[in-house]
Amino acid sequence: MLRTLRYLGGACGLAGGDFPAACGLSRGRPWLLRRVCRCGRSASTSSFDVVIVGGGIVGLASARALIQRHSALSLGLLEKEKDLALHQTGHNSGVIHSGIYYKPASLKAKLCVQGAALIYEYCSKKGISYKQCGKGLMAIDCPYTGIVDYRQVALSFAQDFQDAGGSVLTNFEVKDIEMAKESPSGSQDGMKYPIVIRNTKGKEIRCQYVVTCAGLYSDRISEMSGCSPEPRIVPFRGDYLLLKPEKCYLVKGNIYPVPDSRFPFLGVHFTPRMDGSIWLGPNAVLAFKREGYKPFDFSARDVMDIIINSGLVKLVVENFSYGVNEMYKACFLGATVRYLQKFIPEITVSDILRGPAGVRAQALDRDGNLVEDFVFDGGVGDIGSRILHVRNAPSPAATSSLAISGMIADEVQQRFEL
Repeated sequence: MLRTLRYLGGACGLAGGDFPAACGLSRGRPWLLRRVCRCGRSASTSSFDVVIVGGGIVGLASARALIQRHSALSLGLLEKEKDLALHQTGHNSGVIHSGIYYKPASLKAKLCVQGAALIYEYCSKKGISYKQCGKGLMAIDCPYTGIVDYRQVALSFAQDFQDAGGSVLTNFEVKDIEMAKESPSGSQDGMKYPIVIRNTKGKEIRCQYVVTCAGLYSDRISEMSGCSPEPRIVPFRGDYLLLKPEKCYLVKGNIYPVPDSRFPFLGVHFTPRMDGSIWLGPNAVLAFKREGYKPFDFSARDVMDIIINSGLVKLVVENFSYGVNEMYKACFLGATVRYLQKFIPEITVSDILRGPAGVRAQALDRDGNLVEDFVFDGGVGDIGSRILHVRNAPSPAATSSLAISGMIADEVQQRFEL
């Protein structure tokens, strides 16, 4: 307990991981991935008491919390990708947040502080290692800040979930969520498991209740179930730069600027990773595809959805100069380097390389307001009363994952009377 309180008090202010790692860039343990994923069940129809949609860190943490609390229930988790946590938050090796960057009364701040202590404790028990400088006018020194491979943490959640009897189904991209029209011949599934979740390949899963943690697709999954699509998700790409190996000695710890309070983005920062590399960034530019990790990734459907259904136009008009500045820094390395030199003057353009990118699932309302806090809701009607949507779980969702999962488990228990 003393150690937990020490971490809670000491891990102040280094809020890492604005953007998830690009698919395929994560360095988790492949054997663990293969072990936890039960792909391609032979049965055409499976039934569960509760189904969790989404195999990211929030979905996996929630599945773990639910099965530990309700061991008598059958639980299944659905993930559209072939493996879990491929779009992982916290740019994979992320900084444990503490809540100092967020509004004191917000769920972000409260859950972040709780989550930081829980993640430290969880990593210690699991044997997952974490690691504990620059110039400026003033700084807050946080000696107990940790660097964590959040994908490894997510896969560990998946292992706990399956060890407790949960089922993970990958390659299951949800296409429809509807009430069962009739019971299959010779079964009672239509009565006991009234919700049908169908994937793009025609396979069906039946269940009593649904919890969705769909990230970039949370608004579409909600609309698919007959619930409100608001707030809409607008993808923002965050590009990272890499410090050349021979220059990594310049950065001895995490360095974060004071963020612009008008936006939920944390600004360009210095992040040491578990493999010893140093990431510089990210910026924040509009992505033209929900999984648009590359500058020229484009989806006509995603672009039209953003323009027509969200408040993006109002956001752009009101923050035009900010957006232009971010685009300028994305195109010209010198502009970003000049900003980095405020913290480490020795860095030059020749010391950096272009690195990977991540995409942030940013919720935006119709008035053009960036939704900064966590949003959980359900709906009305037959399906709406049996479903809980995690609509917005941005940074610091990775740090807060255990705290968020406890809140989701409480909400599920209350909402569904389990």
